[in-house]
Amino acid sequence: MDSRERVFLALNFEEPDRVPVDFWYSDGFRKKFESASGRSMEQLLDTHDVDFRYIEGPRYIGPKSAAHPDGTDRDIWGVTRKTMVVNTNGGAETYKEVLHSPLADMKTPEEINAYGGWPSPDWFDYSVLAAQCEEVIRKGKVAVFMGDRLNRVSQLKPAMYLRGVEQILTDMCLAPEIAQTIFANIRAFYDAYMERIFESAAGKLDILLTGDDFGSQNGPLISPAMWTAFLKEGFAHYTGMARSHRVRVMHHTCGSVRPLIPLMIACGLDILQSIQPEARDMDAAGLKKEFGGRLAFQGGISVQKTLPFGTRQEIRDEVRDRVAALGKNGGYIFCTSHNIQADTPVKNAMTLLEAYRDFGRY
Repeated sequence: MDSRERVFLALNFEEPDRVPVDFWYSDGFRKKFESASGRSMEQLLDTHDVDFRYIEGPRYIGPKSAAHPDGTDRDIWGVTRKTMVVNTNGGAETYKEVLHSPLADMKTPEEINAYGGWPSPDWFDYSVLAAQCEEVIRKGKVAVFMGDRLNRVSQLKPAMYLRGVEQILTDMCLAPEIAQTIFANIRAFYDAYMERIFESAAGKLDILLTGDDFGSQNGPLISPAMWTAFLKEGFAHYTGMARSHRVRVMHHTCGSVRPLIPLMIACGLDILQSIQPEARDMDAAGLKKEFGGRLAFQGGISVQKTLPFGTRQEIRDEVRDRVAALGKNGGYIFCTSHNIQADTPVKNAMTLLEAYRDFGRY
């Protein structure tokens, strides 16, 4: 059974030969692994028969962002960022922190609509997509488009970048017309961007991964009523557009989002990614009992505790527990709750892949 048959059986809530495997990692961990092993990450994925491959996606051909002497630049949304390096015991991670949100001080929907920094779908070359997908399919793998942090299909996250985290949440309560205008402009970009992706992929893309963090460690960032009022329409539209092109949808959200899951299912979501074990009310067995058969799950292995700090036995026990909780009748994909970071020992990541093999057979 190849990866494609295996994954699609699992997503149809049937049991394939084994639980499908996905492998998420940061650039810092990739560099650490390749330096320590002398092998490429692609070789690691092939060796361990990882079932998913993430295509690069459209090639950016838009305006160049000039880097300033202070280390800042502007992203595709016109948000000013500064590159930050975080050193860990085992490696380093690089992130771009938001320094200035350009919509923060705007007072009216008219000002927001007139903002000159809205990105254009014309800034990307989509002609590369079909070949990227074909390469994945030739290997018998499942082709996924995720994008990077700045062009991943979403709503709330770019609004947080553009307006500020606290301000957009305040707008949703006190200035709903401001919030709706920001979300409408974000969706307008992604609607056109996605349509060109699907058309250019010509039926060869298998899964679209959207990403918006709707939860904190202790509960949702917004209530179900507010999610429905501000985000449901866009979420359903993204999902519906993908499904009209016969593309499955996986959504990544960190944190505790259990009250929002029925809403995402109603919008047509196929796979929920993260299953952050430390987050409140996100216990794997409970999620499977309540939503199994209607929603597939990907993730569940802790990158906060078990993987970076756990023993070999603790890692193996966590994998075995996830299979017991989520694996029955398909609908589960092995993966970590987020990218494996540079603070994770390489040997722990290898233990994880071995545990997938040892405990994932049906």
